[in-house]
Amino acid sequence: MMGWQLLVGAVVMAGCVTDKPSQVDKTNNWAEQRSRMVRTQIQARGIRSKLVLDALGSVPRHEFVPQSVRDSAYADSPLPIGEAQTISQPYIVALMSELLQVEPGGKVLEIGTGSGYQAAILAAMGVEVYSMEIVTGLCERAQETFDRLKIELIHVQCGDGYRGWPEEAPFDGVIVTAAPDKIPEPLLKQLAIGGRMVIPVGPFNQDLKVITRTKDGFEEESIIPVRFVPMTGEIEKQ
Repeated sequence: MMGWQLLVGAVVMAGCVTDKPSQVDKTNNWAEQRSRMVRTQIQARGIRSKLVLDALGSVPRHEFVPQSVRDSAYADSPLPIGEAQTISQPYIVALMSELLQVEPGGKVLEIGTGSGYQAAILAAMGVEVYSMEIVTGLCERAQETFDRLKIELIHVQCGDGYRGWPEEAPFDGVIVTAAPDKIPEPLLKQLAIGGRMVIPVGPFNQDLKVITRTKDGFEEESIIPVRFVPMTGEIEKQ
């Protein structure tokens, strides 16, 4: 499940215009909008990874949102994607991607495929992604988007992500896009030594955390306050 997040930094509202651009103009303007998004929303907030910046600048975010909100695809905010879920704010996607510190050729487990945008960013970074989504409609739609855009390196499984994807473990990184009250133990066990988990934790007011697996255990760091939808499924019984 893809959550909605507290906005980090100011939201810049566009001024009113008298002439509504044609659909052709909008289509031709997507690359310009992506470039502006990277400059004003991502780089301006301190994201420095060239892999992340290049991925945000190349992946067509507008292809991962419904037609009804496509005009706002590159806005500084989360957007609804159906099933009471949202696509994350671009900065949050960039931040979580950078915090993973995964290099090309690495392998990441994603819990919460949502629209598929976060997985597409990681794939554009050269990372192989194993993504799980509990909401069947979102899962199937994300797979259709990957197929239509011919995005490789992404493997999708529809189902509860609480127990992860043990047959593909260990992973160089785990990224979770819905908030549990506590960190799922099975996901920690699937991290490789030196691997990082990026996850929002908390019932309402949450912290974005990075958990690093070391040879002696786990190290935990809180990054920023966020707000995601709660993680559902088996986690609710724990």
